[in-house]
Amino acid sequence: MAIEVGAIVEGKVTGVTNFGAFIDLGEGKVGLIHISQIAGEYVTDINRYLKVGDQVKVKVLGVTKEGKYDLSIKQALRGERKKRVAPSSFEEKITQFLKESEEKLSDLKKNIQEKQEGNRRKGYR
Repeated sequence: MAIEVGAIVEGKVTGVTNFGAFIDLGEGKVGLIHISQIAGEYVTDINRYLKVGDQVKVKVLGVTKEGKYDLSIKQALRGERKKRVAPSSFEEKITQFLKESEEKLSDLKKNIQEKQEGNRRKGYR
């Protein structure tokens, strides 16, 4: 089975490094998720998001000359969010907007806290 660029496929995490995670796509096909493509937020420690053996859905971004795949969890999640049914009434739109705003604010606060903790550990404060 050929895996096309742009497709969302499922794979298994086979290795985690400082720069990304290796994914087994089956049938001898492997790919890499770069650290910047792990989540929609700033990632400093991949181990907080993935571990060996996890099943993940990824979007295929490209293929290298060696036949390895460039993958993204972040873009696969965006694709799934777009598939959701759009709200029809004004009240539903406001409710959805508020929910998404709270999620984004929560992610922002978490990222700021992680960066501050990292700076403290490095002795910047």
